[in-house]
Parts: sequence; structure tokens; C-alpha cells
Amino acid sequence: MAYDFDLFVIGAGSGGVRAARFAAGFGAKVAVAESRYLGGTCVNVGCVPKKLLVYGAHVADELEQAAGFGWTLEEGHFDWGTLIANKNREIERLNGIYRNLLVNSGVTLLQGHARMTGANEVEVEGQRYTAEHILIATGGWPQIPDIPGKELAITSNEAFYLKELPRRVLVVGGGYIAVEFAGIFQGLGADTTLLYRGDLFLRGFDGSVRTHLKEELEKRGLDLQFNADIQRIDKLEDGSLKATLKDGRELIADCVFYATGRRPMLDNLGLENTGVELDARGYIRVDEQYQTTAPSILAIGDVIGRVQLTPVALAEGMAVARRLFKPEQYRPVDYQNIPTAVFSQPPIGTVGLTEEQALEAGHKVQVFESRFRAMKLTLTDIQEKTLMKLVVDAETDKVLGCHMVGPDAGEIIQGLGVALKAGATKQQFDETIGVHPTAAEEFVTMRTATR
Repeated sequence: MAYDFDLFVIGAGSGGVRAARFAAGFGAKVAVAESRYLGGTCVNVGCVPKKLLVYGAHVADELEQAAGFGWTLEEGHFDWGTLIANKNREIERLNGIYRNLLVNSGVTLLQGHARMTGANEVEVEGQRYTAEHILIATGGWPQIPDIPGKELAITSNEAFYLKELPRRVLVVGGGYIAVEFAGIFQGLGADTTLLYRGDLFLRGFDGSVRTHLKEELEKRGLDLQFNADIQRIDKLEDGSLKATLKDGRELIADCVFYATGRRPMLDNLGLENTGVELDARGYIRVDEQYQTTAPSILAIGDVIGRVQLTPVALAEGMAVARRLFKPEQYRPVDYQNIPTAVFSQPPIGTVGLTEEQALEAGHKVQVFESRFRAMKLTLTDIQEKTLMKLVVDAETDKVLGCHMVGPDAGEIIQGLGVALKAGATKQQFDETIGVHPTAAEEFVTMRTATR
């Protein structure tokens, strides 16, 4: 049978665009359908604008530290509208780049909602197209618990377009998005409270990292309330919001921001017409080659619920393009030792196993930890401390995990990701000469195990 396209991609986010571009480069006839924005969550309402807001929040730290270096500054004034307008302009520029990447690769770009009407057929704005392969890359969407007043709360989608900076903010959640936005709001001047229903945020991260970040956030004056959850939200006559907690307490805020999880974006996708099945968590079920239970349909990225990170979606998109249209170059995605960062304040960088994971996996573990006040802060009154940690297999000397909380953690951890990928040992870390004076050199100068 002759198809209109060799590959039809639903979703122009990071994974979908990567798969489409490279498939077209390998000679395939490719179409991409997108109903919202080019670049997906990451470019529009995720990592890129969030990092820009994080930069903005960090300026407050720089201003506070300036006096120690001899600078006398007039009282600064922050304007939320200017930051958001500049952010919007940058996102529009990136949208254009994504459009050019697709079009210049020979991909047919269809702007509209795509719905599958069969295992090899997609409908966009009333027009039907056939394809030998369909790739679902529709990503995820934030969700708010079903409580009274949920419509009064916002998520990360809306936070990037607030008309003004709220004076009082309640951030609800214990994942990295909640921690990052709490730091953004507080750093830009909002009175911020972080509520989490568990004992401690960032479940799944190394225990030392979680505890250290908690201590540093408390030093900064962030109101952390654990084992706390909202029962209902009400709007008061003055326009402010009242959050009634399950323990009966009431908190007043101008904004309630929920970061309590994301769901796969499957709305009106037509899965019922295809034989595609979902797993127990509600994500699309795929095999190791991203094949769904319908042989002609594949899925990648957040919609399959594996490692929900932009670089992982990019790698998955590349793997699909190669397997289908350039099989001699195909290699599976390696999900081990994926470096990642949390842009909290201070930020986290991590790669490899946590101490808890290493012990659970049966390793005999040596732990090397260092906590120190960064050199930059020695001329100031700021008492923030950096944490660096190595988790080492005591029998093989292999470094199993590297973890950091402190300035530039994300930048530093990238290089360590290469080391772990290459199987570096603690001895090789010790024999590497450090760059002095830097914080990063601490990773190669920790000689004595702390436990």
C-alpha cells in the first residue's frame, strides 16, 4: 500500500522534532502535527523559561553579595512585567528556530490537533493522512488534585504568564518543579510557603541531598511545611485565596501554585481506534524499541512515563529515527547514569546511584562527603554551604554516584556524567589533578570516607 508519509509524528516537542528531523534526513517522507506550540513543554512552559526565571531570581543573591566585594549599590527594583516580556520574546525566537529546523529538513508541518482514526491514519483539521508509521510524542500535562476550589489554583503552565508577581504564594508539591518554583517566587520577592504532604521533598534523590537542601532553604527564610496538604481553596472578598489544610489550619495567599504531578497528554488522540494499550499508570505501553501494542504505532518521551527529561526524549527520538530509517546506525538508549539538575536555590546536580539505591542493589558502599562554605562567600556574611558526595563500591572502587548541592551544580555534574559513563574508579578521581581554586576540585580531593 502507498502511504502519504513514511512517518507521521504527533507532537512537535523535543522528542517529536528530533525524530522527524532525522527521519527526514535519512530520506523518509515525514509530517509533524502540533496543536499548541513548537518546541513542546521544555521550550514554552518548562525548562527554558523556568531557567530564565531562575537567572532572574539569582540576581538578588548577587546584589546581596556585592557589598563584600566593595560595591555600593542603590536599592534595586524588580519589575515582573519586564522579565516576562523578555522571556516571551526569547520563547518566540525559539519557536521560530524549531519551525525552521523542521521545514528546512523537508518535514511537512501541520498546525492543528491530530487524532488517529486507524492504525495507519491520522486526521488533522478534517483532513486525513495515511502513514506507514505513526509516532506519538504528545508529552505530559500538569494536574491538580480534585479538591473544592481547584479552579482557583494555577500550574506551571499559567505561572509563566502571570500578569504580576503575587505578593504571597503557596507552592504545593514535593518534586523538583515545586522546589524550583518556590525558589523562583521567593528569590523574586514573594512571601513563599512550600507545602508537601510527605516528610521531606525530592523523594528518590539522595538522602544527604534532600536534607542539605532543606537546611539551606530554611536559612534563606523559605517557609517549609511538611506533612501538610490542602483540603479546599476559597476566594475571599478582597480577591485573596484561603487554603484550608487537612489539619484544620488556614493559610492566606494571593496565588496557590500546584506542582503535584503530570499526566500523559492523551486527550482526544483516538487511541481507541488503534489497539494501543496503556500501562497500569496510564502511560502508553511500549517495548524496548518504543513499539506500542499496535505494530505501526510508536511512542516516546513523557507520554511513556520512563525518564521524563528533555535530553532523554531527544535520545529516544533519535533511536526511533535510526531504527526505522537508518538501522545500521541504531543503538538503544542507555538509561543508566543520566546526569540531571534541579534548579533550586542552591541548585542540585546528580548522576548515578544514590547511597540508598546502591545499598538496595547490594553494593558494599563507601561514602565520601564534603560540606564547605564557597570561596565566593568568604567576603560576605552569607553562611550557605555546598555539599559534594561520592558513592563508591567498596569492593571494585567504582564510583556509583556523584551528588552536589551548590552553585553551578548542573554545570559541574555534566563532566562527572562522562566519568561515570566511562566507569571511573575512586582512584582515578583521586589521581585527577583539580582546577584550583574552584568548588569542582573538591570532587577529586575527597580522600577519607565519611562512612
